[in-house]
Amino acid sequence: MRLITHNMLQCHVKGCNANNFPLDLQEVVLEQENAELNEDFLRNMLGKLEYDALVSTCQKLNIHDLPLTMPADAQENLEFLKTLHHVILETHIKSGNMVCPNCHHSYSIRDGIPNMLLAEHEV
Repeated sequence: MRLITHNMLQCHVKGCNANNFPLDLQEVVLEQENAELNEDFLRNMLGKLEYDALVSTCQKLNIHDLPLTMPADAQENLEFLKTLHHVILETHIKSGNMVCPNCHHSYSIRDGIPNMLLAEHEV
């Protein structure tokens, strides 16, 4: 699972409607996988990313490549776009858990695939 995917996931347990994003990553195994740089894709994603949550998640994973705030010239800043590309598209979570900060429900990640399915009583 790429970090871009994690940045879009939140808890969907019944009644868990507040403080359910971002999911806390625990016991994760990271892997780097090269991906082709697509500047247009990154520019389009800038407005869709929860940047503060991304930076917070990266810091918890000991990834300190991103600036704390998105640069004002992010659309044109090629060095920033390359760094963002590396973080969100080349950093993969191979295994671990995502835990809701509100209800503490745990979603497992196995072989890079997050299991977001809920038991019937959680829906």
